[in-house]
This record gives sequence, structure tokens and C-alpha cells, in this order.
Amino acid sequence: MPLGERSPGDKGESRYCGVETEFDEDVPRLLSANISRGGFDFVVSPLMNPTYRPSLLEKDGNGSSVLPVAGSDLILNPSQWSSHVVGKISSWIDLDSEDEILRLDSETTLKQEIAWASHLSLQACLLPTPRRASCANYARCINQILQGLTNMQLWLRIPLFKAEDDSMGTSTDDMTDAWDLWNSFRLLCEHHSQLSIALDVSSTLPSANSLVRWFGEPVRAAILNTECFLTNTRGYPCLSKRHQKLITGFFNHSVQIVISGKPLHKVLRGSADPATLDNGDNVGCVQNNSLRPYLEYVGYLYQKLDPLPEQERFELGYRDFLQSPLQPLMDNLEAQTYETFEKDTVKYTQYQRAISQALIDRVPDEKASVITTVLMVVGAGRGPLVRASLQAAEETGRKIKVYAVEKNPNAIVTLHSLVKLEGWENSVNIVSSDMRSWDAPQKADILVSELLGSFGDNELSPECLDGAQRFLKEDGLSIPSSYTSFIQPVTTSKLYNDVKSHKDLVHFETAYVVKLHSVARLASTQPVFTFTHPEHSPQRNNQRYKKLQFEIPSDMGSALVHGFAGYFDATLYKDVHLGIEPSVATPNMFSWFPIFFPLRTPLCIHPGSPLEVHFWRCVGSAKVWYEWCVTSPSPSAVHNSNGRSYWVGL
Repeated sequence: MPLGERSPGDKGESRYCGVETEFDEDVPRLLSANISRGGFDFVVSPLMNPTYRPSLLEKDGNGSSVLPVAGSDLILNPSQWSSHVVGKISSWIDLDSEDEILRLDSETTLKQEIAWASHLSLQACLLPTPRRASCANYARCINQILQGLTNMQLWLRIPLFKAEDDSMGTSTDDMTDAWDLWNSFRLLCEHHSQLSIALDVSSTLPSANSLVRWFGEPVRAAILNTECFLTNTRGYPCLSKRHQKLITGFFNHSVQIVISGKPLHKVLRGSADPATLDNGDNVGCVQNNSLRPYLEYVGYLYQKLDPLPEQERFELGYRDFLQSPLQPLMDNLEAQTYETFEKDTVKYTQYQRAISQALIDRVPDEKASVITTVLMVVGAGRGPLVRASLQAAEETGRKIKVYAVEKNPNAIVTLHSLVKLEGWENSVNIVSSDMRSWDAPQKADILVSELLGSFGDNELSPECLDGAQRFLKEDGLSIPSSYTSFIQPVTTSKLYNDVKSHKDLVHFETAYVVKLHSVARLASTQPVFTFTHPEHSPQRNNQRYKKLQFEIPSDMGSALVHGFAGYFDATLYKDVHLGIEPSVATPNMFSWFPIFFPLRTPLCIHPGSPLEVHFWRCVGSAKVWYEWCVTSPSPSAVHNSNGRSYWVGL
């Protein structure tokens, strides 16, 4: 049964824990021992008798033979096959063997076993680890099979190792990093979305930086051998702190745990470690399986997870979901969009703090009753910044006159209703106009706007505020006063495959707003473009170009760059800021998700070999767009040349 429930209605796949078993012709008995009595949720079990070799099979008089599979498809109902069995492909196969008979037997058996698994409607099959770094024929056969699969996933078993000293050899053709084995295989299989990973976790783990890479890869299962477990003071199995942290990370990324190996802890049957029962024994009360103590410990770790905060529960449906950025100048926002943004109380609290400080600095206490500050909210929407401004004035005891400038006629209706409802008629003037063309009756002391996008300037804040700056006093203030965009290289197999599925150039040259989750951040962020307001320079120009160099940590190993994650950080006024740049992100704010710039061809980078990236912000007469490329360690095409695929309309 499931390991637990992190929050009401928890549907995460990581709630389910499996067990790796030997071949058993009596599949119902196998399920009874491991699921009904053992408490596991599924078995990873061979589908074919391990002694089977096609070349040794005796055929009947008709030249046919019956495959030695683990029972007929009728011994379980379709739901049981699908929910409780992951097929384990025979471990003896070697499709790159120099022994031709073994190679041909391996090809035949692989195709027969996967065909049988597909016939049973299994959700996944576990493929054996490639026996050597050169595995082209194995990958070729898998790629052929993948072309004909409908829904079944193929989990490639990959050992989780990386020698810290590159001179050390390993059992897999003297490879020092198992990630290279996976990368070679998936490149040969053209990044197929149904090819994923089952990580074989050993008792020793590579460095934390090396482990980070796997969270951007399609890891579906983590096979935890009993040899990984230590023994606590009561004689029960437990894991090291590093292993616990890794397993917790897997839980948070919907990775299922599979227990493998022989029981190494002599625990009395029917007993359980009291420590694993602190949060309730959600994995059952019957213990007739020798691997049950390991399952209980994994369940204990799952139950120890903090419940998902309300914000994360809200964002669950947006994780790794590509969205096109808003076109705020070309399109009018809908009521639902306004409502979502208006629920972000943290953002408006920051704005109110900034406006309060600006009012205090602009009007000394002794003149608070005689000076009226003119404050213009440009892009007022349905009024949240108008409300924040009036609350700041009340809080500081300053007098203000507010102009609420908004181009969306539908939002203007709401603004008029709000002003009447709140009794703001004497304080707020509503202006139905584009800020860039409005002829203001007087100049403003403070210009307040929320025109920022996920990349800072990607919703044309610079162009809008440049147009509005003409009605700001010479000593006037802009809130925000500046903002900077940031990027970092990322591994994100999920997003890359989602973009690739469209099978066109346009989607690879589009920037997407996305709640990044299954992503590996390969290097620290670096600043890209900065804009400051007001900008009084006569040579004012919103075009930008930046060249950046990233280096991945030396102990990370090689990694695949699928694109770049983008963020922003804004200074509203003095020390009041807001933003989503990870190192200084404003807590509990959800108005912005990061932006993702994909690469048409993923790029493999190595420690010590810098990644050189170029970004341009281009401005035309009717649109603004970004172009980006990589020039080192190998050059890519310049993406989105002349804004041919993605732009923001002026």
C-alpha cells in the first residue's frame, strides 16, 4: 500500500515502493508474497525464464515453439498486470557482444520480452545496464522498439557511480562516470521521451554536485540495494544522512523506490522498528516478507517529509508546464489572469513598503499636511497598486493624488466600480489610455508600475516606462527604479522533449514561462541586462548584448545543457526589492515563474571547458525579441534570428 500521504489527495508516484524479485512461474503467488503480505506496491520481476536461449530452443513439428514466459496473461486481470508488475528484461542479454550467437539471441529475446510486456499492458520494463561504453547495437534495437511502443516506459538501469579520481576504473568498460553511459545511450535513441532511467543506488555516493545532474534527467525509479542500509542501535536497517537526503530528493521528483537484494538485517519476523512507527505505520501491519523492514524504513522517510505548503500545492499543476509569455501591449488580460496576480499579497506588500519609503523621503513630516504628492500608476489593471499607494499614504500620513492609467477598457470598468465602492473619488483619477500616448495634465512625483516579466524586461517595461517618463518631474521617482535579468544553464530533459514534440523550428526559438521542477541547475546565475528608470540619457537605447561564460563545478562531471533558465531581480526603491533570482528570491511570491530559453541541439559540457553564451535584446519598429546562441565548447545556431519565431509586439 502507499507509503503515506503528504497532503490531502496526494497522488505522487513516489508514494509507491516496489521490490525486485527473481523469476517465478507462479505470478499470483509472487504478488501475494510481496504485495498482499509484504506490503509493497509492485514487483520488478523477470517475464521470461532466465535459462531461455532462442538458439537452443527445440521446435515442434510445425517449426514453432512456446515462449517460456511467467504464465499466461489470464493468470492476472489487466489491471493487476498494469498496476503491480514492472517487467524485468533478462539480465544475460548482450547486444554488443562479439559472439554472434549471443548477440542474435539477445536481440531476439529483447524483442520477444518487450512484445510480451506490451501485450500485458505493463506500464514499464526494466532494461539491463549496458555492458560496455560502446553500446550502439543495444541502443539501435531499443530505438527501433521505441518507435512502435504506445504508452509503455523503458527504464534503463544505470549504476549511480562517478569515480572521484578519473584514473580509477570501473566494471563498465573502465568508465569513470555512469552519466556518460546514459548520455551516450539516449543520444543514440534520439532523446526518446519513453526512454527513462532506473538508478542503481550503491552504498557509496558520488559528490553532491554530481548527483544534482540526475534531477534534470528522466529518472523514474531508484533501485535501493539492501547493501546501502546501515544498522541502527536497535538492529534495524537505516540509511546514512547523504542517502536520506538523496531519497528525499527522489520523493520530491516523483521517483519510485525499488528495494533490491537479500535481507542483511536479522530482524524478528512480525516486529518493526519503533522509530519507523512514529508517524503511523502506513505500510501495513503484516510482516511476512524478509525485505519488509527496508520498506518500513523507506515509508518512515516518506512520512517524515514536510507537508507541501499551500503555495506549492497551488503550483503543482504548473510544474514543468510550458506557457507562452504574456503579450501585455498586444493583448488585454482576462479577468482570471488579473485575479491570479492580485492574490499575490507578498508582491503588493513590497510595493507598499517602497511607496511608503518614497513618500517619507519626498515629503518631510513638517510639510506632510500641505504638500500633495502626484503619483501615477501606469498599467493600473484592476487597481491593486492603486490600493497599495493609498494605504502607503495613510500609513505615512502623506497626501497623494493618484492617476490610474490603464489601456484595457474592460479593466477600466472594474476600476470605476472599485473607486466608487471604496469612496476614492476625491483621490483617484482614472485614465483610459495607453501610457505611451497619454497627454498628462500635470507631471508626476512618483511613477509606479508592475510591468515586469519573468525575465525583467520581456513584457516591455523599458519601452512602456520610456514612453511614460515624459510626464515625470525632473526629480521624480520610478518604482521600480531598476531591474536585472539573469540566466543559468540547465539540464531539463522533460522540457526539451516537450518542445521537441512539436517537430518544428518555431518552438525551439520561443522563450517559455515555466515552473521549473525536474531541472538540474548546472552553474550559478549571471546577470544579463539591466534597465534603470528614469533614464535621462539622450543616447537612451533599449537594445542590449551580453556575452557570458559559465563553468560547471569540477566534481560534477559532464552534463547536457538543454537550454537556459531566466530570472529577474528588481529594486523597487532603495533597499526594497522583489524578484525570482534563486539566491535572493522574494519568499512566498508566485506572480512570476522563471523563463526558459531552449537550445535546438543540446550541448554536452565538461568540467574545465567554459560554456560561452551570447544573448541579444533586439528592438524593431513594431516588436522586441531575443536572440541567443552558444559559441563554446562548440557553436550552435543563432536562435530566433530577426525575431522570426518569437517576439513581443510593441
